[in-house]
Amino acid sequence: MPSNKSVSDAPITQFINCRILRDNELQREDLWVREGRILDPEKLFFDEQGYADKRVDCEGSIIAPGFIDVQINGGYGIDFSQASENVSDGVSFVAKKILEHGVTSFCPTLVTSPPEVYHKVLPQVKVHDGGPHGAGVLGFHLEGPFISAEKKGAHPEKYLRTFKSGGLEDLMEVYGSLDDVAIVTLAPELPGSQSVVRELSRRGITVSLGHSAADLSQAEEAVQHGATFITHLFNAMLPFHHRDPGIVGLLTSDRIPAGRTVYYGMIADGIHTNPAALRIAHRAHPSGLVLVTDAITAMGLPPGRHTLGQQVIEIQGLHAYVAGTKTLSGSIATMDMCVRHFKQASGCSVQEALEAASLHPAQLLGISHKKGKLDYGSDAGQSRLHLYFCIPAVRAAVVPPLCPQRFLGCKYGLFSWGGGCITVDQSLQFL
Repeated sequence: MPSNKSVSDAPITQFINCRILRDNELQREDLWVREGRILDPEKLFFDEQGYADKRVDCEGSIIAPGFIDVQINGGYGIDFSQASENVSDGVSFVAKKILEHGVTSFCPTLVTSPPEVYHKVLPQVKVHDGGPHGAGVLGFHLEGPFISAEKKGAHPEKYLRTFKSGGLEDLMEVYGSLDDVAIVTLAPELPGSQSVVRELSRRGITVSLGHSAADLSQAEEAVQHGATFITHLFNAMLPFHHRDPGIVGLLTSDRIPAGRTVYYGMIADGIHTNPAALRIAHRAHPSGLVLVTDAITAMGLPPGRHTLGQQVIEIQGLHAYVAGTKTLSGSIATMDMCVRHFKQASGCSVQEALEAASLHPAQLLGISHKKGKLDYGSDAGQSRLHLYFCIPAVRAAVVPPLCPQRFLGCKYGLFSWGGGCITVDQSLQFL
């Protein structure tokens, strides 16, 4: 029996003087953690007669779930859509780097590529939990190649595919396997797509609608067959029109099956989406907004030329373009930048901004029983954390939200692993 009379020998950490993001509110109470799990203090005190082995003074900061990025193409010189013998090493490197920006779980994203790339890359990376070594992998996001040529964006047209063989056969021919796949983005107007939506949904894979010229009725049909996500809303889809709002109309559609939520990704980098459009989406359907970075190889690197799958990308200031064009190709924003910009541009609350990067993506993927929340309960396994602890040393209020320089001078580093929990730097109170 340990000295504090707890039923476990593992040390207990108590976070004090903090505000906990729980039940859509910032609650002023302590947080108790043991082995990466949140403890119910009432049960700890009365059932175990336990107490804290270590106390951490959060100095009034916010404790929030770690961020989840469901669309990230790479970063720091790593392109997930480049086939190599050490893909897993590249994914691990990015996983380590994005911890610095609060991301604790992510979906490595592959853009439209030839089949041999999928066959080479997908078997090398498996779903796994995060930790001090890096953010956890929730499964791949396969964005293409079953998308619209009209709305291909930065995806190379010569590798686009249609469902010629009836659906599943086409998927297997291109991807090789659906193991460790979390999300597939496709265009619902493609002939045969609805049977694909049904089969992917049956397998527990999230179907996202994107890079599509679908009208609203086609999008609604896909949702009725199981689609639950929209890839980077407003981008690479028909613009909103009052007679047919297209995929955007799903945000207020009355043909969504009862009990189902349609979520939508937003790249809140200040470039992909005008603040007014961001506000329209958020006010129309706040509970469905999922912040994504759509970050590419160039994230964390100086301007220059980089790759995104089979394309060459040129960074001009904060813009990423297909070289020689003005076609946007992903972003160079980190998730904490997106949270700050979303808060500033939308006028939402701090808790709404944080939940758009944590709770909502967890709900989208059906994992909110173990990620995206700071709940405790009788089933301790459902309270397992993969989160971070941030010493409130940076004050970003006076620095533009997209300026990376605001991180300089942080004594402890912006985010670092600490006891399975994370506090959010007080700059989130600014915005």
